[in-house]
Amino acid sequence: MLSDDLKQSIQSSYSQFLTSKGHSARYGQKLMIAEIAKALGSIKCDEDGMRTEDALMTVIEAGTGTGKTVAYSLATIPIAKALGKKLVIATGTVALQEQIVFKDLPEIQRHSGLSFTFALAKGRGRYVCLSKLDNLLQQGQSLQDHLDMFGIEVTVDENNIELYESLLDALGRGDWDGDRDNWPKTIEDTTWRTVTTDHSQCTGRRCANVSQCSFIRAREDIHKVDVIVTNHDLVLSDLALGGGAILPPPNETIYIFDEGHHLPAKTLTHFAQFTRLQSTLRWLDQCKKILDAFAVEVALTKSIKRYLAEIPSAIDRVKTHVASAYPMIEGLAQFEIKDEQEFGYDYRPTYRFPLGRVPDELVQLATEINGGFIYLTSLVAQICDELEEAMEDEFSSIDKHDAESWFPPIGAMRTRAEGNCALWSMYVLGDEGSGGDSTAVPDARWISLVDSGAAVDYEICCSPILAAGVLKERLWEKCFAAVITSATMTALGRFDRFTMHAGMPENTLYHIVPSPFDYPNVATLVVPPMNCEPSDPSAHTDAIINCLPQLIDSNAGTLVLFSSRRQMRNVFDGLTDDLREQILLQGDKPKQEMLKEHQRCIDQDKGSILFGLASFAEGIDLPGKYCTHVIIAKIPFAVPDDPVDATLSEWIEANGRNAFMEIAVPEASIKLVQASGRLLRHESDTGRITLLDRRIVTKRYGKMLLDALPPYKRDVSSKVVGKATDKATIDA
Repeated sequence: MLSDDLKQSIQSSYSQFLTSKGHSARYGQKLMIAEIAKALGSIKCDEDGMRTEDALMTVIEAGTGTGKTVAYSLATIPIAKALGKKLVIATGTVALQEQIVFKDLPEIQRHSGLSFTFALAKGRGRYVCLSKLDNLLQQGQSLQDHLDMFGIEVTVDENNIELYESLLDALGRGDWDGDRDNWPKTIEDTTWRTVTTDHSQCTGRRCANVSQCSFIRAREDIHKVDVIVTNHDLVLSDLALGGGAILPPPNETIYIFDEGHHLPAKTLTHFAQFTRLQSTLRWLDQCKKILDAFAVEVALTKSIKRYLAEIPSAIDRVKTHVASAYPMIEGLAQFEIKDEQEFGYDYRPTYRFPLGRVPDELVQLATEINGGFIYLTSLVAQICDELEEAMEDEFSSIDKHDAESWFPPIGAMRTRAEGNCALWSMYVLGDEGSGGDSTAVPDARWISLVDSGAAVDYEICCSPILAAGVLKERLWEKCFAAVITSATMTALGRFDRFTMHAGMPENTLYHIVPSPFDYPNVATLVVPPMNCEPSDPSAHTDAIINCLPQLIDSNAGTLVLFSSRRQMRNVFDGLTDDLREQILLQGDKPKQEMLKEHQRCIDQDKGSILFGLASFAEGIDLPGKYCTHVIIAKIPFAVPDDPVDATLSEWIEANGRNAFMEIAVPEASIKLVQASGRLLRHESDTGRITLLDRRIVTKRYGKMLLDALPPYKRDVSSKVVGKATDKATIDA
């Protein structure tokens, strides 16, 4: 149970925070603090502070304006400190992560009376590797060959060398901490990759530069603080390494997942596997060159010489099998080429295996490829092991400096080989990997057509369709406790969707806390009476073109959201020149530049209209006058072209369930709530939301979608908002 002292600490810190900030208490915020504190305070521990029962998860939906960061921080910081646990706050976006570190936590620290320390945690890839940087600058004329050895595709010029020297000088003077984000100028991705590292290439405590390592220093700092702020991806990376490799061990950690509705999708992306055939063949040839140079430049042990002698034939066997996959896939896969205007320029034609079931001939080939990679991986891993030993053994016949220099490229080789093993082993499972059990959750398997410049390549892909298994095994069963929160944890007013995707344990606690917004009095939802539906795209587009001039106040801030890139472009092209001059169209400029220009126009008392797609329906913040009208072209049903979602829907249907009602409608509900949520960002905001899709009042599922929205004032009057055309009209 929560002790009286802890209760008093939490209550007094909240009261002090409100008084110091001049704020009044919010009911939803108070309720959120109470529910989190009650849940964490009910966890039973032994004398060593270890859980004596299953971990307890708390899922909380708290709408915009609740003050979630303040609520979960004030509730968890005192409890985590009392229990001797680390608090890890993980967000889905960099913007929220920075807000918490640079604004929210400093304010809480300053105004609540709580004493705690905090730090921002980033992955290795955000920090310079001093050993790599030093080695690069020592290569001289052979620098390009050195980069080729690492498989880094960048052309070295004087600007690269000048930048590398500046980085090293700044490190030496103590003017820079090695964090890419703290360098005063932008460093291009390809240039940065030459001077950073990852887990597979890092020699850790064995590195000669460990005492000056920027990442090691940062990691030591985060283990000294009470609160660690990071992102979902770094938590997942840590869990993939077994937990405790970068962040504190899960069993000693209380996690807060803000923007938690993103966690299942992030998990699927993180644990998906893929490989490209032609790219793999080129890489295998590069491996030979790397190992040939290694054999010439380093005094090797007998065992390493033996491994090196076996590797060329192992590579040749793998290459033969990988090469034979090319004609097989050409015969198996039938790619559907879709319009780039609709799906974007990064669209890749894809062939998906129904229910993830792979033909027998591909399973057999995958077995041979996987076997070859397993053998190759074992040989490379043994070389890595000996290099690691040489870095610690002063009597080793391998020079320590040589071991340090060669471990990174050979370690990277091992990781890529292991990745191929993981991918092809998932194809070896073939038919679900479930012994024919149709209820077992399959993996999604698909092949994408990739334009690699001179030739076409095939990308072989595999992914879980639900994150439930991964999260249950690696996170929920291991962590001390977790709180998952966002403004959209429910779909259609229920937590069922999130529970299914995230695999939440049976003892999970669920809460919905009320928003402080007075929805009926500050916002109106308008559904105009159109005589066409989005199922007729041409008529619906014409109707939007006709009604937008009447809907939009040319002197105000308006956000128009589309589900289709093609429709967005066609509507823009169909409007008058005067209106188009006020429109900022997504894709014409970077997103942040568009938002800044939009705000500048509004500040200058000019009207501005944003035309955006899904990324503008969530995460953008346009308070007050910057957005007084949100127009949504249609209910945001997902286009069923994602292989993971398609396989999930297929599996649900195969088990006698309704994928449309179980997947499509709940996801559309979440997206509709997020899109409409762009209107009200602060309690003083007002405006209206217009949905140009009559299905929300004519279809059976429409009432479910409508009832899941906040309780806006509703206007579904018969007022005409557009002119009739030959193709489409909006009924009077």
